[in-house]
Amino acid sequence: MEGHTDMGLIGENFDTALTGRMRDDEYESRSGSDNFDGASGDDPDAGDDHPKRKKRYHRHTPHQIQELESFFKECPHPDEKQRLDLSKRLSLENKQVKFWFQNRRTQMKTQLERHENIMLRQENERLRAENNMIKDAMSNPVCNSCGGPALPGQISFEEHQIRIENARLKDELTRIVALTNKFLGKPISSLSSPMSLSAGNSGLELGIGMKGIGGSSNVGTPLPMGLDLGDGVLTSPPAIPGIRSPMGLLGNDAQLERSMFIDLALAAMEELIKMAQADSPLWIKSLDGEKEVLNHEEYARLFSPKPAGYASDATRETGIVIINSLALIETLMDANRWAEMFPSIIARAVPLDVITNGMGGTRNGALLLMHSEVQLLSPLVPIRQVRFLRFCKQHAEGVWAVVDVSVEIGRDAANTQFMACRRLPSGCVVQDMPNGYSKVTWVEHWQYDESVVHQLYRPLLNSGIGFGAHRWIATLQRQCECLAILMSSITSDDHTALSQAGRRSMLKLAQRMTSNFCSGVCASSARKWESLPVGTLGDDMRVMTRKNVDDPGEPPGIVLSAATSVWMPVSQQRLFNFLRNEQLRSEWDILSNGGPMQEMVHIAKGQGHGNCVSLLRASAVNANDSSMLILQETWTDSSCSVVVYAPVDVQSLNVVMSGGDSAYVALLPSGFAILPDCQSSRYSMSNNSCNGNIPKGGGGEDEGGSLLTVGFQILVNNLPTAKLTMESVDTVNNLISCTIQKIKGALRVA
Repeated sequence: MEGHTDMGLIGENFDTALTGRMRDDEYESRSGSDNFDGASGDDPDAGDDHPKRKKRYHRHTPHQIQELESFFKECPHPDEKQRLDLSKRLSLENKQVKFWFQNRRTQMKTQLERHENIMLRQENERLRAENNMIKDAMSNPVCNSCGGPALPGQISFEEHQIRIENARLKDELTRIVALTNKFLGKPISSLSSPMSLSAGNSGLELGIGMKGIGGSSNVGTPLPMGLDLGDGVLTSPPAIPGIRSPMGLLGNDAQLERSMFIDLALAAMEELIKMAQADSPLWIKSLDGEKEVLNHEEYARLFSPKPAGYASDATRETGIVIINSLALIETLMDANRWAEMFPSIIARAVPLDVITNGMGGTRNGALLLMHSEVQLLSPLVPIRQVRFLRFCKQHAEGVWAVVDVSVEIGRDAANTQFMACRRLPSGCVVQDMPNGYSKVTWVEHWQYDESVVHQLYRPLLNSGIGFGAHRWIATLQRQCECLAILMSSITSDDHTALSQAGRRSMLKLAQRMTSNFCSGVCASSARKWESLPVGTLGDDMRVMTRKNVDDPGEPPGIVLSAATSVWMPVSQQRLFNFLRNEQLRSEWDILSNGGPMQEMVHIAKGQGHGNCVSLLRASAVNANDSSMLILQETWTDSSCSVVVYAPVDVQSLNVVMSGGDSAYVALLPSGFAILPDCQSSRYSMSNNSCNGNIPKGGGGEDEGGSLLTVGFQILVNNLPTAKLTMESVDTVNNLISCTIQKIKGALRVA
């Protein structure tokens, strides 16, 4: 059936060739949910006197599948005792449990082998392109030492040696000048030509030999950035193979900056490995014994104390992920794929420079300079903009590490402008496991200005929940599970049969919708928003506007975005289940026309029913009112839950569902983001309590509560040249307030 074909990887950066061959292998991707009852070959009662019974086809219940999947994530290879316990608890036979786990392991192994094959083919194409580039370069060789032609016989040996010596002297002179500017604090004269250093000023400007920087006054004093002058002779730090100078970005200080970047990356990698060690003294148990926290005294002793004016949060988390180490490393080292893997965390990622691509055609030793915007889905928490180095290193067979560190960390604190946030060495250590899984240990360490964060969210950030390692691991597990499901031939229990192209277009459209919603909530630079300071609104409401002239993915005219965050005395899961329930939608959504909505299409993106893309149809006011549908994406994990939706006209959706280009479908998304508060989350730390900023309230059987963010985008005028009125601002403000009150009323909370 075409409705059960595979979808492919998320987003346009993944290769759809992964999915083309899965129809013929459908039996491989069954997760063990199907069983046959009947006499087996070794059944003593199944003799020749009895006719063979026809085998009956059975499917496990959703509850049984959910329990088996949950256990499989923790232990893919259960022993006999564990299987027996599962069979009793789920009312299954022992052999049914055994066969389910065998089939599940076979399924994941098959999917990941296909993924690996695609990755190897891509790597093969990359190597072929690199080989062609090398052949082209060899056809016109250039001397690396002097920059002249490297054709034997064209120039004399003496001239070649003079050019090499001249290039070496120029390079040494440039580095000496850079050091003079840094340490003497005065600019040196122009070096446009060697004659500019006259005899009259050379002794003053360059007299830094034995009595200067390399003189006795500095004996025993190590210089920063790994540079050593010794007896007055400048030497370079040890070179990393493949390093090139980022001249276009760093100007005349390329050599000095390169040395600083290398030293900073190596030190950051060493710190990450120490932080990730299981028995590291850098981590101690919290007062309640449920969570580990950073040992700040030990960290200050080994590395550096926290500078004044910054708050700090450091977290560590380990999880098992359905992806092998090579595929994960390739994703992390590609800015676009990295942002696509963590769409709710990374608002924008821009590669600034590639200092090295690694050694031997791998990512080992790769060093990148990047800029990113890290977000928490609330208008009350500013986006964290960070310019950082990303360094990748292979530590053993199947063991990799990727570390990020802000470039400001390597600079003199006295000469560095105060930054709103700094990312100390953070990243992950990835270790291959059997059957294509990986064990990932993630470390997150931030220093940030707490004064710019709203009081409502400070406890969440202090506890490490907001930007902590658990959020990265939870997102990675959810996304990899989604990729595995979309690569499988059993994708969903949708009500319509979509082609592969139709599914892909639908998912791309939903991905763009959710990305635009996050941009409107967090005000990232991925989309150009203009903030509106409205005095009549409180500091917990963000209102922005943008004029759309030529973007086909948005209606033309003036778009108004408004978002706010409130505390709710109900748990994250209860609130998520209520908001995604199409039968209860009329209790808060004016687009439902006062009645329940019907789910027309369901594309699963996770084992849980709540992780999906769906198409909803509202109750029609009259028989002819069927021109508008609701596109909705929902997902949840332990760190965050999201419900995003947008009205779409039927004609545009028919084009998308037929596999057409979704980029021309105009969307104005609205929705909700739900975060656990630090009281209800089991990841909270006892020494970072809520300080009473979040009220304690009744939520029935719920403990604590959740933080709800509501965001709406509306078209206030279809003319881009029109002026925004206060009536439009009041309208969207009233819409948000009314929606929040309806949700509270439906849940019977204050």
